[in-house]
Amino acid sequence: FIRTIHGMTLEFRQARPSECGEVEALLRTAFTPYVRKLGRTDGPGPYHWLGAVIESGDAFVATEDRRLIGAVTTSRQESECAIDHIAIEPDHQGKGIGSWLLREMEDAARARGATALSLYTAEIMDDLIDFYRARGFVEARRAPAPHGKDGIPRVFLIKRL
Repeated sequence: FIRTIHGMTLEFRQARPSECGEVEALLRTAFTPYVRKLGRTDGPGPYHWLGAVIESGDAFVATEDRRLIGAVTTSRQESECAIDHIAIEPDHQGKGIGSWLLREMEDAARARGATALSLYTAEIMDDLIDFYRARGFVEARRAPAPHGKDGIPRVFLIKRL
C-alpha cells in the first residue's frame, strides 16, 4: 500500500526474507535509546528469531524511495494481532510514520481476522504510553516484562478493531 504522508511517499508491505539484515539493523538502531533508558547496557537483541518471523509473513516494513524507514514485527494470538516491535529510523521519527504504521497494521490485522491489536511498553515510557493512548489503545494491565531482562514493569495496551 502506497501513501503520501507529510510529502513523503511511503510503501507498507510484508518484509522480504532478503531484507532480514536490514530490518535487524533498523531494530537495533531504533531500540538502542529505549534499552539505554531502561538502564540496560546489553543493547537490543539478539534477533535470532527475525528470519522466522519474516518467513511466516508476520513482519512488515515501511519504505521511502525503496529505503527501509520503519518495521513492525507481530505474532498471532487467538483473535489478536500482537505488535512485538514497532521501529522507526531515528531520522524519520516525529514525522507521523508511527501513527501511519499503526493504521496500516490495523488493516493488516483485520485482513487476517484479528479483532484487536495489542502491544506493551515500559511503564517509564510515558511518551510512548501517551502516543498509543492517543491512537485508541487502552491499558489492559501492568506486569513484568515477559523476557525478564529488567525489573521495570510493562504497560500492556489493546485496541479493539
